[in-house]
Amino acid sequence: MPALAARAGQLGTESAFEVLARAQALEAQGRDVLHLEIGEPDFPTPPHVVAAARRSLEAGETRYVQSAGVPALRSAIAAHVRQRHGVAVGPERVIVTAGAKPVLLFTILATVDPGDEVLLPDPGFPIYESAVRFAGGVPVPVPLRPENAFRMRAEDVAARSGPRARLLICNSPGNPTGSVIGEEDARKLVALAAERDMWLLSDEIYGRLAYGPAPSLFAQPGAEARTVLLDGFSKAHAMTGWRLGYGVVPPALVETFVRLMVNSVSCVPPFVQAAGLAALTGPQDHVDAMRAEFRRRRDFLTDALNAVPGLRCGVPDGAFYVFPDVRALGRPSAEVADRLLQEAGVAVLPGTCFGPGGEGHLRLSYAASPATLAAAVSQIGAWVRASRG
Repeated sequence: MPALAARAGQLGTESAFEVLARAQALEAQGRDVLHLEIGEPDFPTPPHVVAAARRSLEAGETRYVQSAGVPALRSAIAAHVRQRHGVAVGPERVIVTAGAKPVLLFTILATVDPGDEVLLPDPGFPIYESAVRFAGGVPVPVPLRPENAFRMRAEDVAARSGPRARLLICNSPGNPTGSVIGEEDARKLVALAAERDMWLLSDEIYGRLAYGPAPSLFAQPGAEARTVLLDGFSKAHAMTGWRLGYGVVPPALVETFVRLMVNSVSCVPPFVQAAGLAALTGPQDHVDAMRAEFRRRRDFLTDALNAVPGLRCGVPDGAFYVFPDVRALGRPSAEVADRLLQEAGVAVLPGTCFGPGGEGHLRLSYAASPATLAAAVSQIGAWVRASRG
């Protein structure tokens, strides 16, 4: 078997979807299951966004377009980045992709040779490690510690960046913890990358779902020449199924990114890009309303979980996840998650889905209705009390 195919065969799947499949199997048997495992907004795509795609389809915009993205959307993204981050970038540095994951994979393929090391958060989004291994790189976990609210710290990165370190991945607000990097650490990480000649990937897909200040690596002085900004429309605009993301890349990587688009999906459908343009340039009330509602759900869920004996839950600064500590239950997190599904009818993810550093924790998504969250906490609390005797 060719080496790449062999590596692909060894890659894990996204555990959220595995848990979803098990939960759906129980539902097919007539069981009721409350779903807190999947990380996608439960809000509909805004009507003006859907209408823009419909108009594009009706106008016959169904043919190939530029691989890097249509000029209008690239310009709108550049303007959005300038407004949001205060960084003047031109549309020629914007690459529109089919979802945000290609930005991750393209960055790794463009900067990492086989055997090179990639520093990534632990716990963190599992596709980071998967994509690094797929490309022949060596993942180096950087611990995100509960006592630091799971924020990435520059000293932990420095301690793990050896001579073959080529890329650092930072995710803020982060999945699965909802953590937001501190301003000082953001500055230090950019300086460290320059000192050790590393590229940076700043995954800010949850950036507009932060509940307070959310420093960006991309916005730090000196970051532009070595930082790829990863963002998209799935989370802030409730467009997960549209598969629309983008990268803002250093000039040195633009040609490589375009070639990778040409050799993978050719282009993102024009009617999807029309929807993205409407999302960025049209009314933004839906983003503000969704963020406010997520904040209310966060506050309810953290208070309710902390009222359950044996559970401890910090208050996340962004995204739509909580990451409660269940170590007092005396069981591995995978066992706790499985028993909650089988015995309490609540689908959650064990922290170990996100790396060894997630042991002792669960990830719960509060991208679910308030009624679902209330019922889920009630059933989790009843199960915990029963399991502790």
